[in-house]
Amino acid sequence: MTHIKVDGKEIELNEDGFLAHPEDWNEDVARAYGVMENIPELTGDHWKVIYYLRNYYDRFRIAPMIRKLCKDTGLSLKEIEKLFPPGPAKGACKLAGLPKPTGCL
Repeated sequence: MTHIKVDGKEIELNEDGFLAHPEDWNEDVARAYGVMENIPELTGDHWKVIYYLRNYYDRFRIAPMIRKLCKDTGLSLKEIEKLFPPGPAKGACKLAGLPKPTGCL
């Protein structure tokens, strides 16, 4: 297992680089992940996607399909891909502190 350091605290990551303990997530963790994923600054649209994913996951215990994410946030797939270059599923879910999505390589 690896770790990231956020505000002097060691945050444990699993073998895929996602949070080992989702309860460790906070906005500072998201920012640290952003830097790791070459997203140096999180904009309002980043936060819109991140909080949408977190709320959806809290309700349904699964990440939404990308089509639903686009529809509900009002962002196109192209816009989301630009916001999260590692990929809309893997990159956005990682920054949101969610587990690795099913079917994600």
